[in-house]
Amino acid sequence: MDALLGAANLGDKGFHFPSSDPQYKDISSLILLNRVGILLAKSGWRLSNVDATIFGAQKPRLSPFNPEMQRSVAKTLSVEPGRISIKITTTDHLGFVGREEGNAAIAVVSLMSGGHTKPVPLIHETL
Repeated sequence: MDALLGAANLGDKGFHFPSSDPQYKDISSLILLNRVGILLAKSGWRLSNVDATIFGAQKPRLSPFNPEMQRSVAKTLSVEPGRISIKITTTDHLGFVGREEGNAAIAVVSLMSGGHTKPVPLIHETL
């Protein structure tokens, strides 16, 4: 979300969805992602592609969930799944990720100006 917002110069996730606001407690990240997609569309941006890498712990293995994550992100942002690249890797037991103290991710986003594409509004809180 921060990569999408940053690419459009729309601030960051904390600005739009502050953790101090009770309405965001336990909210699905897909709902927030959908709202970011709506912000982008209203601001005149279209998503070209997302390239994300998740640095996950050795266990549990996240790679079996990769296709579903890709489909969910694409559906939430109303783009073709081919525009969403999600790679999952480990750090081979190095650093806080390797010690299974957390995960990390990086994302690069390309946006195109012009044209308004609106994400499909979420009816349910889960996809």
